[in-house]
Amino acid sequence: MESMAMRPALLLPEIVLFLGGLVVLVSGSFLPRTRQWVTRVVAAAALVGTALLALLDLPGPAQPAMEGTFTVDTATGVARIVAALGTLIVLVLASDEIAGSPRESETYALFLFSATGTLVLAGADDLLVVVVGFLLASIPLYGLIGIGRTPRGAEAAMKTYLLGALFGILLLVGVTLLYGVSATTSYADLTGRLADAPAGAVAAGVVAVLGGLMFKAGGVPAHFWVPDAAQGAGGAVAAFLTTVPKIGAVVAAYRLVAMLPDTLAWPLLVAVLAVASMTLGNLAAYWQSDPRRLLGWSTVSQIGYLLVPVAVAGRSDLALPSLLLYLAGYTVTNLAAFAVTTAFPDRRDLDSYRGMGRARPWLGASLVVALLGLVGTPPTVVFVGKLTTTAAAWDGGHAWLAVVVFVNTLVSLFYYLRWIAPVYGRGEPPARTMPGPFQPERWSAAAAMTTAAISVVLGVGAGALWAAFST
Repeated sequence: MESMAMRPALLLPEIVLFLGGLVVLVSGSFLPRTRQWVTRVVAAAALVGTALLALLDLPGPAQPAMEGTFTVDTATGVARIVAALGTLIVLVLASDEIAGSPRESETYALFLFSATGTLVLAGADDLLVVVVGFLLASIPLYGLIGIGRTPRGAEAAMKTYLLGALFGILLLVGVTLLYGVSATTSYADLTGRLADAPAGAVAAGVVAVLGGLMFKAGGVPAHFWVPDAAQGAGGAVAAFLTTVPKIGAVVAAYRLVAMLPDTLAWPLLVAVLAVASMTLGNLAAYWQSDPRRLLGWSTVSQIGYLLVPVAVAGRSDLALPSLLLYLAGYTVTNLAAFAVTTAFPDRRDLDSYRGMGRARPWLGASLVVALLGLVGTPPTVVFVGKLTTTAAAWDGGHAWLAVVVFVNTLVSLFYYLRWIAPVYGRGEPPARTMPGPFQPERWSAAAAMTTAAISVVLGVGAGALWAAFST
């Protein structure tokens, strides 16, 4: 009976991904520098296998695994597919930047380990499993940010580590408090027991757990590391850390809020975090001149939008499918924007992109699609995601939150236009930006155009996605 209740086969995607990381790490130690590309192929195969295994179980009824501490359902399946394919795109970006570097195989292994932690977070149905997923997703991230051994990367790695340690402790404190007042960490039992527990202790515990998840997501109040890491890390790492870990963290936050009793105003708390993230991220992004730092602050704002359906978890039938749709759309669109920056790794100022739209029209168009997609412009998939999340907020009784989303969307348009304007502007880039001919990196350019096209295709076919996510 115990082996049946454990049902390890349901965790096959996570197992494949983690074992793929181990194979990459070990085999990289025995391969010569000129053949490290083999580890990239192994990593890609593990990611494709993970996505295919997840697709076979989607859609399907919710199934508990590992004694009920992990749930395989539509949210888990979508998170598995989006995270695996998102990491696969990051590997494509790494083909230009990391190939042939001294720590090539280690970088790929850390990508896979962190992605595994993301999947564990997404399916966690127990507070202790949330802690495991948090640690597995976070610890490789510290190494990834600093692996390039640049001064700015070292500073970003230290800041991320210190904030991660602080909010990791906060997460553990929250789990301890909730366990102390309920004598359980399982979501199946927590709802009823927390309803009868002291409200102050429950509030403190939930706020602490949410704080830990906000670090992983990159939302307020644990957002400080995101723009520094996006600017200081390598391009492929920056693309990864602003995209993939968010998937598991936001789904984990949704599961947590959905199981909480109505004894306190949890929706209002999450709504305040959403408003703070989207507003602060948009205002801070407006003054940035480094495109990757701009995208880092954009990530903070996007987390605010992603928290909108979390605020109405369990109160609107639109909440979960709109969240999953937005996650898929944000992942592909954000990766498209970062792919343009890795295609031109030496252009670290918005003015240095002046004239790119004429010199490289397809890449210019890809950047415009990505940036306007992040705003939420039709026909991109983020537009549909933003539309459905605001509909969920309205349906869940938070009409004011939908209005705040609309206002912040208008504000965000201005700083994205600050990047688009030079792309099609006339004249030469300023000498201080050290411009050269617009000669893009091959793999990154292909990834940028492909992901931008996928963003539009998914937007046009969003109806089919919505039907799949609503099962």
